[in-house]
Amino acid sequence: MLNDKIAWVTGASRGIGAGIAFMLAAEGAEVIGTATTADGAEQITRILSTAHHPGQGRVLDISNPATVEQFVKSLAEKMPDILVNNAGITRDNLTMRMKDSDWQIVLDTNLGGIFHLTRLCLRHMLKARWGRIVNIGSVVAAMGNPGQVNYCAAKAGLEGFSRALAREVAARGITVNTVAPGFIETDMTRDLPAAQREALASRIPAARLGKPEDVAAAVAYLASDAAAYVTGQTLHVNGGLYSAS
Repeated sequence: MLNDKIAWVTGASRGIGAGIAFMLAAEGAEVIGTATTADGAEQITRILSTAHHPGQGRVLDISNPATVEQFVKSLAEKMPDILVNNAGITRDNLTMRMKDSDWQIVLDTNLGGIFHLTRLCLRHMLKARWGRIVNIGSVVAAMGNPGQVNYCAAKAGLEGFSRALAREVAARGITVNTVAPGFIETDMTRDLPAAQREALASRIPAARLGKPEDVAAAVAYLASDAAAYVTGQTLHVNGGLYSAS
């Protein structure tokens, strides 16, 4: 159980982030979830209102370092014991056609934003000598995916970031891990044509797309005391689509 813990979950208004926020709240944590819009923040508050321990939604654009700093200052009395870096974006295109701006915004959001937010949260965890940082990666960081060089680069960088940070803070009771989902049932995949969904599922040994709850369960484990000796790892949640060597 996560009673008396405060958890921040970025990108928590839908899909994987919403599933993580709800499960951590159901485990007893006080959850603060973020979205990029006020409507998204309200959606998070509604989602959490049905959990064991209701929390709140807040607005945050993690691609802007100044905004991140202001956000952290506004929550100085509710600094996280558990930080789940889930927020991310895609700007897909083939490399030859990819704009510089599409490369940069994906790196700034999916990697730079995590660096800025995590760094600002570390002081609290170091002082408490306890913390859980869980970064949400992707199976494509290991497999690659055409049309996503920016996204794959950011998610691969995130794994390196996690391993290095884990070594820096392990002696202070803080763990840092990555959860790398495969193909998960989200708004995006639900909107795909049936034939394309079937083609995706046919590549997965488990013969189905994952659910946000599958990813959330892995995050809840890594956030718990049961995972106190697990750090610097990437946990793949993909139904057998990819196995780390």
